[in-house]
Amino acid sequence: MEVYDGMDTVLDYLQEVEKKAEDVMADRRQIMDLDIKRNQNREALRALMKDTDKSETVTVCFGNIFIDLPKSKTKDMIQRDQQQLDQEMQDIRSKLKGKVNQLYEAQGKPELKGFDLTPLDPDEMKAIHKVLQG
Repeated sequence: MEVYDGMDTVLDYLQEVEKKAEDVMADRRQIMDLDIKRNQNREALRALMKDTDKSETVTVCFGNIFIDLPKSKTKDMIQRDQQQLDQEMQDIRSKLKGKVNQLYEAQGKPELKGFDLTPLDPDEMKAIHKVLQG
């Protein structure tokens, strides 16, 4: 009877670790998908900026529908979409850090060092440059 209890404990442990690993992998995949979309938007913005055509409208594809929209409105839509994608990616990345630490903890591994670092904002960078320059 004791053997079955031990097997159940091991099975529960493996299921917990597998679930946490799947959560981490799903978030990483979502970040990759959002990044692909962000790169496509960047390409579209570049194409709009390089467009030498004198027309004030461009044809935009939404799903399987093509619509003529003014260039300025199209640029604004793409830029807003870029901001939203950036925010979504930032949110997922911030949650991902905790999930990875939980996974490491569940596996009995030590917490990752330096994984919770955040980049300096532009004001902090200016202050550092000022201090370094004297």
